[in-house]
Amino acid sequence: MATLGRLDDIIMIERTTLPFFRGDVQLVGELFRNTDRLDVQQPAIIVTGSWLTVKEQMPETYALRLAERGYTVFTFDFAGFGASGGSPRQAEVPDRKIADLIAAADFVDTLACVEPGTLTHLAICASAQYGLAALARGSRVARFISVAGWYHDPTSVAPFYGGMPGLTARVNIGRRALGRYLSTGETETVPAYDPGNEQAGIFFELDYYGNRARGAVPAWTNAMAAMSWWYWFTFDGLRAVARVQQPALFVHSDGCVFPDHVKAIHGQLRGPKRLVWSEGTQTDFYDQPAQVSVAVDAADAFLKEQNA
Repeated sequence: MATLGRLDDIIMIERTTLPFFRGDVQLVGELFRNTDRLDVQQPAIIVTGSWLTVKEQMPETYALRLAERGYTVFTFDFAGFGASGGSPRQAEVPDRKIADLIAAADFVDTLACVEPGTLTHLAICASAQYGLAALARGSRVARFISVAGWYHDPTSVAPFYGGMPGLTARVNIGRRALGRYLSTGETETVPAYDPGNEQAGIFFELDYYGNRARGAVPAWTNAMAAMSWWYWFTFDGLRAVARVQQPALFVHSDGCVFPDHVKAIHGQLRGPKRLVWSEGTQTDFYDQPAQVSVAVDAADAFLKEQNA
């Protein structure tokens, strides 16, 4: 159980570990509620975070804040990460994560404590592009919220890695690692975060992943399956927008990644939509109070309007 608020106005947050299944793969989730009464229905939100992360990082930060406001919030570890099952481990495979999101929505939608028709997906960073794809595939999610959303295709993501030569070099590493996995079952790994190491998933300084008081939490494994490069660079996180009609909110800033992509996706959506443009860097929206407050306030206002 977690506590939030001032000493004279403490809100108790009930946390319940809830495994669920996608086929034979056990995925481990956690439910956050501001009541222990399961006969009290609340609007529901699934919260997911950036690539290579676990539920105890940015998803937990948002889950606590949203549960305080009367939402039933569900976080979970994707297959191959954290407490969830699944092989290969530490592999960023977009198609697998999209399937996990659909399964999570199916599961949360069965819970009697969830108000019918209110299920929302709040996706932070890279999971936003997976959430968009899950909606296009028929996910049960009724509302979508993107916070500092990362939406890439090979051309737009290449500059992060030194252009097409850097992308090609990493794709070749991924191809060799994938071949090794297919022939021997061995998962070759590189660090998820290691400044200066160009084979690492994140090879530049980001305090969030290097700071134990922020994202370098004990539940997080600082590793990435090298085969992930192949899947990461061949994924198109933009194309799903044409098949999405659910009401959507985007919280972003010029200091976040791909601001032009977010504006373009927002412009193409056919359903009700809102764009909240704020200030701050990408990782500020992971855990910094000012940016998290902007996102939570915007999400709460948007959902109250949509659920009215």
